[in-house]
Amino acid sequence: MTQPSTNTTSGNTSPDTASAKELVAATDTGARDPRGAVGAFLAWSAFAWSAFQIWIASPLPYMAADFIPVPNNTDTRSIHLAFGLLLAYLAYPMRKSSPRDRIPAQDWALAALGVCAAMYLSVFAESIAERPGLPTFADLAVATAGLALVLEGARRALGMPLAIIAGIFLLYVFFGHMAPEVIAWKGASYGKAMSHMWITQEGVFGVALGVSTSMVFLFVLFGSLLERAGAGNYFIWVAFSLLGHMRGGPAKAAVVSSAMTGLVSGSSIANVVTTGTFTIPLMKRVGFPAEKAGAVEVASSTNGQLTPPVMGAAAFLMIEFVGISYIEVIKHAFLPAIIAYIALVYIVHLEACKAGLRGLPRAVARTRMRSLLVFTVNLLGIVILSGICYYFFSGLKNFAGAYTFWASAAVILAVYVGLVAYATKFPELGHSDQIDQLPVPGPVVKSGLYYLLPVVALIWCLTVERLSPGLSAFYASLLMFVILLTHKPLKALLRKQRDVRAQISEGMRDLKEGMVAGARNMIGISVATACAGIILGTVTLTGIGLVMAEFVEFISAGNLMLMLLFTAVISLILGMGLPTTANYIVVSSLMAPVIVSVGAAHGLIVPLIAVHLFVFYFGILADDTPPVGLAAYAAAAVSGGDPIRTGIQGFAYDIRTAILPFLFIFNTELLMVGIENWFHLLLVVASATTAMLLFAAATQGWLVTRALWWERAALLLIAFTLFRPGFWMDMAHPPLEKIDASKIYEVVEAMPGNTQVRVHVIGETLEGDAVDKVVMLPLGPRVGSGAERLSESAGLELRVEDGKYLVDNIAFGGPAERQKIDFDWEVADIQRKADRPAKQWMFLPALALLAVVVWAQRRRLAVARG
Repeated sequence: MTQPSTNTTSGNTSPDTASAKELVAATDTGARDPRGAVGAFLAWSAFAWSAFQIWIASPLPYMAADFIPVPNNTDTRSIHLAFGLLLAYLAYPMRKSSPRDRIPAQDWALAALGVCAAMYLSVFAESIAERPGLPTFADLAVATAGLALVLEGARRALGMPLAIIAGIFLLYVFFGHMAPEVIAWKGASYGKAMSHMWITQEGVFGVALGVSTSMVFLFVLFGSLLERAGAGNYFIWVAFSLLGHMRGGPAKAAVVSSAMTGLVSGSSIANVVTTGTFTIPLMKRVGFPAEKAGAVEVASSTNGQLTPPVMGAAAFLMIEFVGISYIEVIKHAFLPAIIAYIALVYIVHLEACKAGLRGLPRAVARTRMRSLLVFTVNLLGIVILSGICYYFFSGLKNFAGAYTFWASAAVILAVYVGLVAYATKFPELGHSDQIDQLPVPGPVVKSGLYYLLPVVALIWCLTVERLSPGLSAFYASLLMFVILLTHKPLKALLRKQRDVRAQISEGMRDLKEGMVAGARNMIGISVATACAGIILGTVTLTGIGLVMAEFVEFISAGNLMLMLLFTAVISLILGMGLPTTANYIVVSSLMAPVIVSVGAAHGLIVPLIAVHLFVFYFGILADDTPPVGLAAYAAAAVSGGDPIRTGIQGFAYDIRTAILPFLFIFNTELLMVGIENWFHLLLVVASATTAMLLFAAATQGWLVTRALWWERAALLLIAFTLFRPGFWMDMAHPPLEKIDASKIYEVVEAMPGNTQVRVHVIGETLEGDAVDKVVMLPLGPRVGSGAERLSESAGLELRVEDGKYLVDNIAFGGPAERQKIDFDWEVADIQRKADRPAKQWMFLPALALLAVVVWAQRRRLAVARG
């Protein structure tokens, strides 16, 4: 196997690693790094942006409302974009050949224009409100300049694709009447278009920029502060110390550390460089080829954006688009993310088995029984400690009343000081690229337990206190301020070192650089959400979303699976050039409603969150899709391998992630939708995890030993059955039973509250086309007769003629109208779930077939060993 020649000493950076870090700078934070007064201005501008975002996320503006006006949405979004455009033009050069150590005069001018254009809406808010719909020449001039500056800022920070796509949508606004007939529209006047895109909150200053302002920035800043404090390095050491002794241990450590770093970083490229500079050389050392070592890191890092609670910027947009809380987003995303990572660890294990690789020797020998005992004790300790914390803080809230915040802060600070004091009993961790032998897990884990406090505080605020995401991130960031400023001086003081003052200065420098890094990480996201606002503005102004929906439904012939494949391909293609956030906005705004409606037409209830996660997953997978996958280029720069082969191998590892979205569309239990009790949850978790492991084994061609073709086919069949047992049960027992339309009122009246009813309708459109479809109509609380529930909740009234139940009235804007039901259509029948055996009974033949495969493989292995 290829052996690495990388240098692992802390003071040297290999040329490959340096080029990878340059790629991160060019794509994530800006390639410019001027010195002197200009560099200071750039840094302090970024610091000021972070400080402003901390201010508006905190309760402080309301506490100081008597002295300083509380900024509204218009103010905060304008200032947010002003900072984004300022830094986009100062930090990102116009061309690759542009200077990196200074800022040309034209970029200063463009930056100033960007600030003026973004602030126009806030400064002149009152005068604009007095003349709604009547833009002046100044309005139009600022809007024109602003849109051009946003497009150019997006080109600099994110490349040409997003700017081109947004430009095409903008051209469609004006020249839609010249488009092909299937998507043509009348076109808009210049004044109407510019006003819609810039002066109102329907375009650039709309939902996407609002989410970036109110939520995304704080989470990105929190991650930067956590990384600056040393948490990312700590996570890598912990993962390596716990897993390095296993087969392919460094590769398994790469997977786990990338999942943990996903809490800190929302960027797959930055994740590759952060963990890959350490893990890739170690993977090569134990025998992984360069391309496979890079591919493991790519697959791990791209999946980092799937890991709750941060999940990149797109997760926060789901809150607005789907209309659910952030806790719900985390709940739905948790199980697919976890089983995807478990499967990747297993894929690494299979690769190590196939190559006959071993882990690194442990510093301290440990028996399996002792390892199991330590794991059990630690798990029980975490559960007990979590219960104590929950009941303690619940009791503290009842005891302290209005002073709960200060009492909780005092307790947390006391715990923090105790954990820092405990950490001083163990050696300080070096940088991860200094690891040249397997460290002992105990001291490594104990040396940085205080890093977990901000993460715990964030999750506590989100899940227990149910605070808003922005306020939760504010309190977690506040705790990070304390840690950054004090953990090094405290350690020096407790260790009785003499450089306490120097450590205080270093803590202040760490805080400043963490604030600056957080703002620079947000440049691309801010201009991306502004640019995506152009696309959303076009959709709301022109109605292209409905036209595209009809077009896609037409070319897929109403087949849901074809539509899903079409959506996945679109996401992958767009994702090659667009960041995940922009890709998600474009595809979900056009495709999500169509998939839901087509699913309903086939009697399948597809929750909106399932479709949005579907798009999100494929947008992320584009980061390692050749030929453009930037994460693969970053990994190849570190490994010295071929970037295209690295990307192809990474995508092969990520096939397990690619099938998940299709599965949770048809089996929403994977998103924890419809879970009835704890046993049901455990069954879903166990079956889904087992299915994913078997799918990984089938794709890798190895279970106990190398698999024959029929064994691989059997493993795929078993995995599919465990993932979607209802497919086979539907063949044995139809899932729905048809009830005559004459009993519709009885059925609707008896149905539980807040559910949906399947109604089979037939009729004819105004164009004379025959319609025969099933629609899903919502039913509100179980109040009133069946006719009243249909009328009030579904917006549908019926009449009886010659024994037929015909549509008599449709509420304007109601669910029935949105399902495109028309007057005088006939209700042919109602469909409801049939009384049949539980679909989980299909697990039994699947597990029996698995036993046959395992028996055959073990027997063949025994024969081979003689």
